[in-house]
Amino acid sequence: MFRKIGIFLQMIKFEHTLFALPFAFMGSLLGAVAMKDSFPTWAQIGWVLMAMFGARSAAMGLNRLIDRVSDGKNPRTAVRAIPAGLLRISEVLVFIVVSFALLFWAASELNPLSLKLLPIAVVMLVLYSYTKRFTWLCHVVLGFTIALAPLGGWVAVTGKVDWSAMVLFITIAFWVAGFDVIYACQDVEFDKKEGLYSIPSRFGVSRSLIIAKSFHIVTAIGFVAMLLLSHLGWWYTGGIVIALIILFYEHHIVTPKDLSRLQTAFFTMNGALSIVVFCFTLIDLAVHVYR
Repeated sequence: MFRKIGIFLQMIKFEHTLFALPFAFMGSLLGAVAMKDSFPTWAQIGWVLMAMFGARSAAMGLNRLIDRVSDGKNPRTAVRAIPAGLLRISEVLVFIVVSFALLFWAASELNPLSLKLLPIAVVMLVLYSYTKRFTWLCHVVLGFTIALAPLGGWVAVTGKVDWSAMVLFITIAFWVAGFDVIYACQDVEFDKKEGLYSIPSRFGVSRSLIIAKSFHIVTAIGFVAMLLLSHLGWWYTGGIVIALIILFYEHHIVTPKDLSRLQTAFFTMNGALSIVVFCFTLIDLAVHVYR
């Protein structure tokens, strides 16, 4: 049983939760402080955590199921659970259904707007895995899908959407799209061979890295805009300075002629960025609430 659980966790890349979960909590914190000048309740945090686990598990399960044939052809992904025969399709289908059930349960326990917006989230979670079959904008679709995490966290505690929530949503969307473009550079030849769409397969590695930089410039502008739109001050500013240094370093270590540190740029740098931004935001808001 424990081996099977480990296989499922590996399938959904549980460690990549670092990308979205801190920003989901950040959205909840910012929304609660903006609305009632206090932190979310522990119950709200718990339901947000369950919603995140359900949404991400369903999305990754769907992605692995839909991409099982192309994953089996790609030497980099042939070891994944389904093409390697470690999980049956029926097992993954059950996992996806249970994950969506968790998401629905969590949304129903939060507020009416969370439940009303749930179909949009489900459509985007399903749609992303198909976009690489018809558009090189698949990275942007992924970005806007994962950015539902901070937007959902905000809606979960406020029951509404405002401009600050939308700025955070767009900021995270372009952050994800940028590092996903970098990540896709390692599969450029395979994507061309299989007729799959991506920015690197369409524009080449050199121009794709420039596009990734432009996406992250939007992210930087968004982080600064959040400073102007919400109850944030010097602690948050310090966190954003560190985040921008991380983004600069991420682009510094990946070049068209050297992709050897791509995994460091993709996982280590972006995981660190999300934790840094969340922690400094938490400290800043705590100073504001408990001053």
